[in-house]
Amino acid sequence: MDNNTTLYLIDGSSYLYRAYHAIRHLSGPGGFPTNAIFGFTQMLLKVLKDRQPSYVAVVFDISRKTFRTEIYPEYKANRAAMPDDLRQQVEPIKELVRAFRIPVLELDGFEADDIIGTICRDCGERGINTVVVTGDKDLMQVVSDHVTLLDTMKDKISGAAEVIERFGVGPDKVIDILGLAGDSSDNIPGVPGIGEKTAIKLVQEFGSMDALLARSSEVKGKTGENIRAFADQARLSRQLATIDCRVPIAYDLGDFVAEPPDNAVLAELFKRFGFTSLMKELTSRSTLSSEEYRTILSEAEFAALLQELAKVEEFAIDLETTSLDPRMAEIVGISLSWRSHEAYYIPVGHHYLGVPTQLNLAIVLDRLRPFLTDPDKRKIGQNIKYDYQVLRTAGVEMQGVWCDTMLAAYLVNPGRTSQGLDALSVEYLDHKMISYEEVAGKGKDQKRFDEIEVEKAARYSCEDSDATFMLHRLLLPKVAAAGMEGLLFELEMPLVTILAEMELLGVKLDLPFLAELSAGLGKQLVTLESRIHELAGGPFNVNSPKQLGEILFEKLQLPTGKKTKLKTGWSTNVDELERLAEAGHEIASLLLQQRGVAKLKSTYTDALPQLADSDGRVHTSYNQAVTSTGRLSSSDPNLQNIPIRTEEGKKIRQAFIAREGCKILSADYSQIELRVLAHLSGDPVFCDAFGNDEDIHTRTAAEVFDLMPGLVTGEMRRQAKTINFGVIYGQSAFSLAAQLGVARKVAEDFIATYKARHAGAMAFLDSCVEQAREHGYVTTMLGRRLPIPDINSHNFQVRSFAERNAINYPIQGSAADIIKKAMINIDRRLKLEGAESRLLMQVHDELVFEVPEGELLHLEQLVEHEMAHAVECRVPLKVDISYGSNWAEAH
Repeated sequence: MDNNTTLYLIDGSSYLYRAYHAIRHLSGPGGFPTNAIFGFTQMLLKVLKDRQPSYVAVVFDISRKTFRTEIYPEYKANRAAMPDDLRQQVEPIKELVRAFRIPVLELDGFEADDIIGTICRDCGERGINTVVVTGDKDLMQVVSDHVTLLDTMKDKISGAAEVIERFGVGPDKVIDILGLAGDSSDNIPGVPGIGEKTAIKLVQEFGSMDALLARSSEVKGKTGENIRAFADQARLSRQLATIDCRVPIAYDLGDFVAEPPDNAVLAELFKRFGFTSLMKELTSRSTLSSEEYRTILSEAEFAALLQELAKVEEFAIDLETTSLDPRMAEIVGISLSWRSHEAYYIPVGHHYLGVPTQLNLAIVLDRLRPFLTDPDKRKIGQNIKYDYQVLRTAGVEMQGVWCDTMLAAYLVNPGRTSQGLDALSVEYLDHKMISYEEVAGKGKDQKRFDEIEVEKAARYSCEDSDATFMLHRLLLPKVAAAGMEGLLFELEMPLVTILAEMELLGVKLDLPFLAELSAGLGKQLVTLESRIHELAGGPFNVNSPKQLGEILFEKLQLPTGKKTKLKTGWSTNVDELERLAEAGHEIASLLLQQRGVAKLKSTYTDALPQLADSDGRVHTSYNQAVTSTGRLSSSDPNLQNIPIRTEEGKKIRQAFIAREGCKILSADYSQIELRVLAHLSGDPVFCDAFGNDEDIHTRTAAEVFDLMPGLVTGEMRRQAKTINFGVIYGQSAFSLAAQLGVARKVAEDFIATYKARHAGAMAFLDSCVEQAREHGYVTTMLGRRLPIPDINSHNFQVRSFAERNAINYPIQGSAADIIKKAMINIDRRLKLEGAESRLLMQVHDELVFEVPEGELLHLEQLVEHEMAHAVECRVPLKVDISYGSNWAEAH
């Protein structure tokens, strides 16, 4: 079809529900449900981008009462009312559609299908083609030479041939099938005992439903009896299923002409709903002027730049390089900006035929060095840690690292999908950045940055530093208004260079040991898989969920497992295997072991050596702007997910070693989250226990089981530990009972006793939920705001999850802030005292150091003191410290 003569009619009501059920648990910054809005918007964008229609409209149902309910009151009577959280999203969806400048069509007393059918008929008579965007099979009856259906979720187009494939008859006979078979979802009765397959067979045999009813005596048995007895019901059902293609709707095709969206309105709506990931798709205008972007190619131009740079107190910096790995990256160009809409690009490493003469990198760095290393000249960057590391590798230790716009934006809204420069520019500057692909190309034809023409590179890089400079001016007042200036400038920013140095240093691996361990895990896998095959009665691919499901639930006939979400096969996830293992099925236990061993082998023993540098050191990346609570995360590789309780996990830690003459020292906060709760709540029982250095889990066990502490067994202490964390974080009696292996009533008694003893802690946790309900966020000890957007959701499950987060976040977030503060204080002491010890890793509540043997005693005392006194607390912060030749020994 030629899109110039094609109208796209989008079945809004169909996609409304599909979007709602496809995306769960999504809400905007204020807790307003947005899952249907987001899914609907994605569908709309897909149609607009993929199809680029010249004519388009969206059609909705407007009421449940229609002409069909007048002739048959039970029509759709069995349908549940629209969920409250979906009902709230209907008008915002229509608001979004209108912001796309797409007409919204609806007509009281008629369904969306009737409006679609009428317009399709009208357009067909005028020779205009129509594509109906829907997933509703009922609309197959309107398919014709001029009408096709498009299901965007399945990327499927349906014309007459597809209708015949689906129903066995042409579009004109679809209503006959629906009349005979009925439709349970719409409460259309049909003929009892006749399903879709039988209806298709009968209509194919007799040619139509009318012919079938006229010759019903030819149909034998119960089917024939029902057809004769329910002939009028069949006719009524067909009438209900028939789309009315002559509804009195007034429209003009000219109203459906596609127009550019209203970006200003869309930007406001997307901000309201928190759709930062979609904003870059919509805003196409450029609001940053490039007239004052300058490329520095001569000594005179560079000298003039340095003169200007000497006058300013702060500037944004952005490096263009050959690699995303800062240790491998070579500097191609340097961009600087210190006034809005002004920026300078200094090319130093472009290589292509006809490239202009560039300044020498060594000379440029040498003359920039006084400014870059001046701690009083404030540096601004977007993910400035990378620029720091590249310069550090090039021999320049940048000081005065003052503001990272990524971290400022993260503090303002840690739940934002992306903290990247592109998303932030759209949100705050209403500007669409030049993409890397626009200057470098895509796929196999993509150029390295040093191959890009200087003119293109200059515009791209200047825009980056200009946008970064402008963003910092917009974001810092927001940080201050939220009371988080201290958090940014005294915690997050000082941490940037500490993490940068940790990443550059890396941690040494025992590569021969890892190779040996990998081989051992490989043998273990062979043994496990051999036994699994033996129990299964033959070989199969244990890594194939489909084959595994068939073995467990069809061949071995184990207790029925649930189907996957797509209903395409048996679920073989961890929950299902644990269910079977607990029921005593050995094959399930072995499969769980096999999966654990395979993951350790692929993720660590095989992967870590591949990531090590020539010195055998592996370099992770610490992410400050990812988690909801402020905790650091680790990636490439993730060193925070190595199992600690399994023997295999301990062996992997054994591969992390110190360089010659050094030891690995581990310093781990003991029960930091419970101590934070004690501090925040002032709970007298907790405060007394920690103040007297009692074992909190033993004390809890003594209280719950009503025993003297000396009579508490190891199993009782384990159960008390589960209770301590479970009750605090809102675990239900049902879940706690399952975890402890006790009756639900016993778990309920545990929880009741615990809450009575810790009334102070419970009151504080309740106050966290109330704070979240009132303000939409909770706060940590150091003032970090952690949004709880779903706290007022109408969906019970979503709201309950938000309430647990309101309890969880202040505690976990405070613990995260405390260890960050400790890292900063330790780093300052190490530098002040000229120590050679270095911080290697941060793993949740643990800091790992590489320490020369001569500094061990001093460092142990230094670390213990700084961690214990990182913040002022009403209970002591206890630190467990140990050391050894490798991480496992030190832990």
